[in-house]
Amino acid sequence: MAYIESLSGEGESSGNDTKKSADSSGSFLLDYWNTPECDASNHVIERTSDGMILLNRYPYSNGHLLIALGDARPTLLDYEPEQRAALWSLVDRAAALVQKALEPQGLNIGINQGKAGGAGVPSHLHVHVIPRWGGDTNFISSVGGIRVIPAALEAMYERYLIAINGSN
Repeated sequence: MAYIESLSGEGESSGNDTKKSADSSGSFLLDYWNTPECDASNHVIERTSDGMILLNRYPYSNGHLLIALGDARPTLLDYEPEQRAALWSLVDRAAALVQKALEPQGLNIGINQGKAGGAGVPSHLHVHVIPRWGGDTNFISSVGGIRVIPAALEAMYERYLIAINGSN
């Protein structure tokens, strides 16, 4: 409901933020990058000198991760080769985390580039890593046109932290 109520038709739809503050860059990804002290509340699971891995606040399935570089650019080819290598290194790390923490039966890994390509934040390219299980498109999704995500973001965040740091 927070997501639905946040849709105002103005600016970019982030798919992750619910409010735009006066000091917002217009990209929740860039705002998260610039506020590492808020990583836990923003569900940033891992951060490197180049970018970050975080939970999607409005996931397609449980454990849906976003990967973005700290340098906001709209297309993959706007990044230098070294930056693209850093991005794919983070994607590799995110895929390994999903496998370790959730043991899914499959993964979707992809980029929605540009508004026409489905990007919710067209000014800041990011990659989706989505865990999948057989039958995860259920009756409600098919008939009602809605998704039911049974696990809370906080529960997924804790599972990923355990996967990074080992069991508590």
